[in-house]
Amino acid sequence: MTLTLTNVSQQDVTAVSADSKHLLDVDSLTPEQIHKLRERASEFRQLRASRPFKSDSLRGGSIYTLFFENSTRTRVSFEHAGKALGADVINIAASTSSVSKGESLLNTVLTLDAMGIDALIVRHPHSGSPHFIARHVDAVVINAGDGAHGHPTQALLDVLTLQDHLGNLQGAKLALVGDILYSRVARSDIIAFRKMGVEISIAGPPTLLPQDWAPGENSLGVPDTEVTVHESVEDAIRDADAIMCLRLQLERQTSGLLPDVNEYSRVWGINAQRLALAKPGAPVMHPGPMNEGLEISTDIAHGSLSLVENQVENGVAMRMAVLEHYCGPTREIL
Repeated sequence: MTLTLTNVSQQDVTAVSADSKHLLDVDSLTPEQIHKLRERASEFRQLRASRPFKSDSLRGGSIYTLFFENSTRTRVSFEHAGKALGADVINIAASTSSVSKGESLLNTVLTLDAMGIDALIVRHPHSGSPHFIARHVDAVVINAGDGAHGHPTQALLDVLTLQDHLGNLQGAKLALVGDILYSRVARSDIIAFRKMGVEISIAGPPTLLPQDWAPGENSLGVPDTEVTVHESVEDAIRDADAIMCLRLQLERQTSGLLPDVNEYSRVWGINAQRLALAKPGAPVMHPGPMNEGLEISTDIAHGSLSLVENQVENGVAMRMAVLEHYCGPTREIL
């Protein structure tokens, strides 16, 4: 998948991509590091389930969320996670900040950094923006989604969710269906799941695949990210151990990529008939928000094989693990 940068240079991405201080995408994490974060998230989930849970591991710390795009699950789960760890969490919406007065991204983050914050959690419509910010601030930067580039914590919670269900991910087959081209979740999921030994099958409208992808084996251009592209959703799902249904990124798409959304639902939507082609008991996941009746039928979205609510629950636990590691006093857990 081509990394699209708008007003952010490739230098910004490569200069900090391997900096362990920040979480900018999953490509800088090893399988062992992903496993340790998964284990810690599982522990947090158990603690939260057994009793009201509050930790002091980040007591006195300050975490700011800076979102230039709308969000419910990611923003709220980061806020919940930070507060559960004892940190002070302040949410900033770009629409109510000085950005609306014309302040640049750089001046905005420099202002926040000058306040002595510990971490900045950023969502931005331009790919590479968190990498740019990480070059200019002392605070830890965590990418909460940047354009069509990456969404690392979503990928980590997806790994946690599917491993909970399947047990061993090595050799499992995951079908990713839908808008691959504009989905930051797809890119991060491919990298993370391939690191865990998962075979990935892809299906989606040709106009919503990377331009250089065709039926057969393809790669993101990142080592060990080979996937198999299929011409039909049925071929991708057949004998799959799990299915990841992706949201149509209509806000990022240019006109003419989809002739009709109803046609998309008919040809590519996940329904009971198509799900029957997967292995018996194969679960269905979706990063949300779901467009029910378009990408996924309502009976599947809320049925017994849906792991969507598990993903939401695991979002808090995984983001607690991420914040503890990147913002806490003990970083040796990785």
